[in-house]
Amino acid sequence: MSEIQNKVVIITGASSGLGEATAKRLAASGAKLMLAARREDRLKELVDAIARSGGTATYRVTDVTDRAQVETLAKETLSTYSRIDVLINNAGLMPLSPLDQIKVEEWDQMIDVNIKGVLYGIAAVLPTMRQQKSGHIINLSSVAGHKVFPGSAVYCATKFAVRAISEGLRLESNGEIRSTNISPGAVATELTTTISDEDTAANINALYEIAIDADAIARAIAYAIEQPADVDVNEMIIRPTKQEL
Repeated sequence: MSEIQNKVVIITGASSGLGEATAKRLAASGAKLMLAARREDRLKELVDAIARSGGTATYRVTDVTDRAQVETLAKETLSTYSRIDVLINNAGLMPLSPLDQIKVEEWDQMIDVNIKGVLYGIAAVLPTMRQQKSGHIINLSSVAGHKVFPGSAVYCATKFAVRAISEGLRLESNGEIRSTNISPGAVATELTTTISDEDTAANINALYEIAIDADAIARAIAYAIEQPADVDVNEMIIRPTKQEL
C-alpha cells in the first residue's frame, strides 16, 4: 500500500497549476484532500472531477493572506478528517518588475502571499502536528529562491525566505515534522499572467517556451510524501532539461 494512502493533505492554491495537478495525483494515490483557493468555481470543478475518479476531496475557499481564513481551513480539515498529515504551501504570486518601477503594491502582494501565506499555513497546522507527533509541511519555493534575476528582486526575496522558513522548520522539527522545500524552474502554470511590466513579461514568456508540465512538480511532491516516516526529503530543484538558469 502506498504511503500516501489515507493521508490527509491540505493544498493551498489548488484551483489551477501545480496545486491542481498535485491534487489529482495525490487523490489517485488515495489521499484525502482539503483544497484551498480563492476561486470557488474552480475548486468545485476539481472536487467533482476527483470524486468522479473515485477520489476523496473537499474544499474551503481561502485567501492565504487572511490568517483567520487559514486557521478556519485547518479547523475545517480536522472537523472533516480528524487529523492533518500534510500541508502543501503552494499558493504564490509572481508579478515581476524592475525595482525602479516602484510597484510597491505588487511588492506587498508578494510578501503577503508568498511569505506570510506560508507562515500562516504553518501556524495553522503545526499545533495539530505536534499533538499527533507527526506531520509533513511542503513549501513551494522556486529556482528564484536560489539565484537572483534582474527584474525579480522582490520575488526572489520572497522565495529565498520560503527556503529559510523550510530549513528553520526542519531544524526545529524535533524528529516529528518533515520539511520539504521544492524549487521549480519554468513550469506551465498561470503564474506568469500576474506580470504587469511588459518588458519583463516578454522576457519571462520567452523563457517559459520550454516550460515543463505541472505534473512534473506533482510527481516530486508525491515522491516526498510517499517516503517512509523516517525519511525526510528536504530539498528538490526541478527545471526543464533545457533551462540553464
